[in-house]
Amino acid sequence: MQEINLNSWEEFEEQLKRLENERLQKKSSSKFLYRGQEEHNWKLLTTLERLERYEKERLSLVQYHHLISVVKPQIESFTGLNWNILKYPEGIKKWLKDNVIPDAFGWSTEFQGTYSYMAYLRHYGFPSPFLDWTRSPYIAAYFAFRKTSPCQNKVSIFIYLESTSNIGLKCGSNNKPYIRRFGPYVKTDRRHFLQQSQYTICIILEGNEWRYVPHEEAFARCDPNQDVLWKFNIPSSERLKVLKLLESYNINALSLFGSEESLMETMTLREIQLRDNEL
Repeated sequence: MQEINLNSWEEFEEQLKRLENERLQKKSSSKFLYRGQEEHNWKLLTTLERLERYEKERLSLVQYHHLISVVKPQIESFTGLNWNILKYPEGIKKWLKDNVIPDAFGWSTEFQGTYSYMAYLRHYGFPSPFLDWTRSPYIAAYFAFRKTSPCQNKVSIFIYLESTSNIGLKCGSNNKPYIRRFGPYVKTDRRHFLQQSQYTICIILEGNEWRYVPHEEAFARCDPNQDVLWKFNIPSSERLKVLKLLESYNINALSLFGSEESLMETMTLREIQLRDNEL
């Protein structure tokens, strides 16, 4: 991972142009993904890894599937929604046995219902092995600056490139951490589309079990041809300037969440924090 400290938002926009020009020169077929974090000292962790219980325990894919299967009836009862996911335990175990993992995540139609359900869970706060990204650097910037304060010193925006190859080639072995990217094409909650979401998981084969592991274990390899990561640290004091710019692009809580709570957050930003004139 390349970590770069910047002095302003404008410097970040210059870095965006530089990286895009380099990507085009290499004719990489992969596109950048972006992620904003409001504290530059935070590790790159999934919401599942942030739980104290699972901080050091490597949950297997089967164990996590058990968790989301247990909560599914109550979630469906409260939301009125239904998901056709792989059955636990026979369905998920058979799928893992019959398919080449991790490639199967990308093309297996059997997994689509499970992917849809996992994306929904991630957007509504259930602990997830998905690390969420966006295809927009400006949406990532919103999440970085949304709740930060000047006393937090710096925010971070991560930029991820899956492969520098012109055909998206990636290499790996089962006994090493492998990052798998999940694309935008899935029927799920509208927040997935409003936020231009994509996701990654990091997995490893230990014995006969596929397990989730922290992404930083894969990024630590520092391979210049795949899983390339940049971390840009920007002063938190740029917050209002950046949020004002994003507001002019209609990037705000309301446009990204579409809820009553996000409406109130957006009104607060517009009428109090960004207001130029006295009432």
